[in-house]
Formats: sequence, structure tokens, C-alpha cells
Amino acid sequence: MKIRNLNWAVRTFVLSIFLSIFFSVVSQSLFPTLPAFLSLFVIIFFMVFASVFDMIGVAVTSTSLENLEKRSKSKGFVTAKKLCQNREKVSSFCGDVVGDICGILSGAGGVSLVLAMHIQEASVYFLATCLVSSLIAGLTIFGKAILKSYAVENCEKVVLATGKVIEFSIVDFLRSFFQKRKNKKIVSKQSNKLCKRSSKHDLSNPKR
Repeated sequence: MKIRNLNWAVRTFVLSIFLSIFFSVVSQSLFPTLPAFLSLFVIIFFMVFASVFDMIGVAVTSTSLENLEKRSKSKGFVTAKKLCQNREKVSSFCGDVVGDICGILSGAGGVSLVLAMHIQEASVYFLATCLVSSLIAGLTIFGKAILKSYAVENCEKVVLATGKVIEFSIVDFLRSFFQKRKNKKIVSKQSNKLCKRSSKHDLSNPKR
């Protein structure tokens, strides 16, 4: 194993621990007070979120740079190429880090959903918890299986779409917005300097 890959594995390990602790504390403190419909929304959201990121990780590992180069004129190509060049990191982050965090949060949402049912009997509560947990796990695996097969068959499309989304994210939008403002200021300063130079030239050479 290369030292670079080992460093990335250690970083992922530390990041996963801290994120898991953080989201576990958040889920245990906030989710038990959620109503049933919000708990259901949380479960569905994080199941879909985990499946989509798993699809991205599979698509990145399945895409060859040679096939991707054929679409060099497509939007999102630059970012998609960077993702494929760092495929082991992207795959680990999407499949492991995001997957584990979404598993924690969707599981906490399942517990919150059972608590919202206000079940009094311990045996019924136990059965409801097992049933909800099993459904969450089964539906998550089902969604990942469908999106994984789609990612393998359409890996270039998925990677390019991901690159396009990243390039047009809020951060890049704000960056481009402030860059445009900066360019406008530079242009205005240059135009003001030209106007001053032309006015000085006119004063030094008055018309007779």
C-alpha cells in the first residue's frame, strides 16, 4: 500500500469517527421529539441520499478515463475527470463515510417513528422496532441495488452529471459572482484611468 493511500485511509477513519459521534448526538437529542411525518421524511431522505451517493461511488470506479475523454466537450468534464483520477477517495467517501452517516440518521429516524406511535406494550414496541429497522435496511439495499446497476450501465453519464452539479454548486456560484464583481471593478478602474489620461492629454494640448 502506498503512503498516500494509507494517509487517506487514516483521514477517512478519523473523519468517520468524528462525524458518526456528531450525528449520533444530534439524532439522539433531536429525533425522539419529531412527529411521525417528519420522522418518515427523515428516513426517506437519508435512504435516497445514501443510495445516490453509493451510485456516484460505483460510477466513478466503473468509468475509464479513455471513455470519459471522448466527452471532453461536455459540461462537468473537468470535475468529472478529477473525480475519476481520485476514484478510490471518492468511492470511499461516497460509499463508506456518507453511507455510514446516512445509516445512523435513518436508523435514528426509525426509532423516532416508533416512539411517535406511543406503543405501551413492551413486546409490541420490540416487534415494531424490529419491523421498522428491517424495512429501512431492506429498502436502502433495494434502492442501492437499482442505482448501482444504473451506475454501471451509465457510468459516464452519472459522473458527468455529478461534475456538472459540483461545478454549478452554491460555492462555485458565489465564487463566480464575486469574481465577476472583481472583474467589473478592475475594468471600471482601467476605464477611469483612461479617461483621466485622455482628459490630461486634452488639457495639455488645447485646441486653438
